Amino acid sequence: MVLCAKHLKKSYIDSDQTITVLTDASLEVAPGDFICITGKSGSGKSTMLHIMGLLDSPDEGELWIGDKLVNSHSSDAPKIRNQELGFVFQFHYLIEDLNATENVALPLLIAGESEIEARARAKELLVHLGLAERLNRFPNQLSGGEQQRVSLARALVNKPKLVLADEPTGNLDPIYSSEVWNMMKSLNQELNQAFVIVTHDAEAASKADLVYDLVDGALIRN
Repeated sequence: MVLCAKHLKKSYIDSDQTITVLTDASLEVAPGDFICITGKSGSGKSTMLHIMGLLDSPDEGELWIGDKLVNSHSSDAPKIRNQELGFVFQFHYLIEDLNATENVALPLLIAGESEIEARARAKELLVHLGLAERLNRFPNQLSGGEQQRVSLARALVNKPKLVLADEPTGNLDPIYSSEVWNMMKSLNQELNQAFVIVTHDAEAASKADLVYDLVDGALIRN
């Protein structure tokens, strides 16, 4: 098992009221799974993803990544985020002063890889994602779809056990959106790469092998 979330609960305090977003959310992710989580805006989809990505911690419940019981406060959380998880967000969060290759190589450099090895791995992924002619382009020289493919390559560069994607095409037009979804599905099949994707797009979610709807703070399999 790549990840196992058990009975997660999460609430936030907003002024004088308590807002409960997760009441009893559980999910298992196996190698090669392609899972989508759908739900209304504000239903807690992003919160669920952030807890799984060790960017937030639950009030109650357990999160296992591999054989480790962890949360965002665990001492090894930064290492797990860097080496075992990949992240793709709605906004690309590329560094404007770095070109495509440098953006993708960055997580490897942070992990201690040599610059030669990091750049070689980054170029390999970018070529695989159809960006052979864009290796030295800066983010402002790339289309929205190309920027998201660079973001996807960056998420994959450390060969993570799981990629977590939060509305990865929410900021793209339909053509680029379809391109990115097809790319993620292709990577899932070719590399046996596990994905958990949060989306409000029910049509796109239909590409997934497993679809869960987050309703009243719990995940319900469709």
